[in-house]
Amino acid sequence: MALRNPAFDNPAFQDAKAVKSYPGGQNAASLGGQTQFATAQAAGTDAAAQAHLEGMYAAPAAGAIETDRMSVEDTVWKTVGLFAVLLVTAVGGWLWTMAPVTPTNPSPTLVPWIVGLLGGFVLSLAVIFGSRKKVRPALIFAYAAFEGLFVGGISAFFEFIWPGIVVQATLATLVVVGVTLALFASGKIRASKRATKIFMIAMIGYLVFSLINLGLMFFNVPIAGGAFGLASQPSFLFGIPWGVLIGVFVVIMAAYSLVLDFDNIQQGVRNGAPRQFAWLGAFGIMVTVVWLYIEILRILAIARGSN
Repeated sequence: MALRNPAFDNPAFQDAKAVKSYPGGQNAASLGGQTQFATAQAAGTDAAAQAHLEGMYAAPAAGAIETDRMSVEDTVWKTVGLFAVLLVTAVGGWLWTMAPVTPTNPSPTLVPWIVGLLGGFVLSLAVIFGSRKKVRPALIFAYAAFEGLFVGGISAFFEFIWPGIVVQATLATLVVVGVTLALFASGKIRASKRATKIFMIAMIGYLVFSLINLGLMFFNVPIAGGAFGLASQPSFLFGIPWGVLIGVFVVIMAAYSLVLDFDNIQQGVRNGAPRQFAWLGAFGIMVTVVWLYIEILRILAIARGSN
């Protein structure tokens, strides 16, 4: 996971002036009709022209299709579409994972999990770096499909070991996303430079810990015992595993990452970014939500595995 969602590391979400470099960007500021109205008054146009302009104001507001500009509503619908693809392939990944399980072979396969993880990683890089020149929705849909395989595969595997854990993780993810969105929409929580700096420092610490933990597990170091390595070890706080304590902190970071995503989408809309960038907004939200779900799933697995 990058220090900031890399999907939004694009000039269209950062600098309003940069939008002018995209097709139609020079006209972004004149889409509302206010400039035309002011010009019409200054030029002293006749009553018919004034009536025509007033009729434009009375007409329904132009949407993303009419303006070819990014909008929050259009981004929401694209996000829904991507998650629909993810859910479909997640079902396939779940069935694929559990297919080998029989009374004589009680072991699910890890193939969907691995295929989805590797395929999603490669496609995410293609989307992120390719979007600097052109946003390709087909690649984003393909990413959602592979991510679904990964989510379905890992969910089935964890469910096989700890029955009921997927429902718990799903409900917890929906609650976190819902609360974060509600607080952001109400204006009670916003991204700030100071909070973002703290977030970046925390992410660096988490990444370092994760790499050390993986290294200890890979080399089978005794202090990294348990299915999750150091994360499985009990802490000094009432014996609660370190993985649970760190996981709660990571969930808070993921929630703040969602706030950053929402803020970047709003910035893209204000900048008058072309409509195609709504796909990047939807992609960024999917990356964060999947990260959040996996972290919650891991927390629950560590907590239940320690009992």
